[in-house]
Amino acid sequence: MDLFNSNILPYDGEVNYYGYIMSNEKAHYYFKKLLEDIKWKNDKAIICGKMIITKRKVAWYADKPFEYTYSKTTKKALPWTKELLELKEIVEKHTGETFNSCLLNLYYNGEEGMAWHSDGEKDLKKNGAIGSLSFGADRKFSFKHKNTKQSISIILEKGSLLVMKGETQTHWLHRLPPSKKIITPRINLTFRTILK
Repeated sequence: MDLFNSNILPYDGEVNYYGYIMSNEKAHYYFKKLLEDIKWKNDKAIICGKMIITKRKVAWYADKPFEYTYSKTTKKALPWTKELLELKEIVEKHTGETFNSCLLNLYYNGEEGMAWHSDGEKDLKKNGAIGSLSFGADRKFSFKHKNTKQSISIILEKGSLLVMKGETQTHWLHRLPPSKKIITPRINLTFRTILK
């Protein structure tokens, strides 16, 4: 199977992995700029009725001051930075998709991850594409089918692009599993389309 830009899911969805879409130098430049210039904040989530503050930090940027609610918390989008607009254009060129917003995640090391979930928030375009751009540490990314429980994993490398679209969010969960072996940070940009 040609891994690059072919569907890595066997059924019920479409996930395309493009591999590296920029040089190591360019990936390092953007990583440094994002680390310094993005208005990072600890994420909040309501789990079992309790407000949890995560170690992971997030930021939300968009065309307009969209509000975006997930895990029962609401964020208001900030205006794009120069670098985010450049990266949005690069992702749109590679995928042929258009995006109007970006949720960014900052994981300081491998102990920080993301539990199984799907991105099915009501504000998101149904079956719309989500373009995931990775910088910093290489991390494993996993998918699990909601019914069959079949799982698939891939390593997301710095400067690489993965796109989830079609019925992926309906039928599959995804996660970023923790790893004690990873001691360096990772930044992940998830370009999305919000409907308002």
